[in-house]
Amino acid sequence: MKNLFFALGSAFSLLSVVFGAFGAHTLKEKLSKEMLDIFEVGARYQMYHGIGLIVVAWALSQWQNSLTTAAGWCFVAGILIFSGSLYILSLTNTPWLGAITPIGGLAFIAGWGCLIIAVFRQ
Repeated sequence: MKNLFFALGSAFSLLSVVFGAFGAHTLKEKLSKEMLDIFEVGARYQMYHGIGLIVVAWALSQWQNSLTTAAGWCFVAGILIFSGSLYILSLTNTPWLGAITPIGGLAFIAGWGCLIIAVFRQ
């Protein structure tokens, strides 16, 4: 599981850089300022939680338990739902997607909470 979360964290972080560059260089002329800002928030949180997945991989070497693993899956879900919905929202201007974005945010919060509890359970 450590290797999987490390690889996913690295891949999500790499894609965050790619998406950030795409937004800054390609979308800058195509999206409104508001939509570009939304796209950039998705890329930023993807990077934060890509690094978070790398932290989870390390944490699994210290505290291998179900909560640490749950944290990793929460981060994966959060990236897909939070960042993914923001990317699609900004590119398609589909407002209802904003309604599912907080679900990804809750997954991020749950992931960090799982890590906190995992440390204190050891």
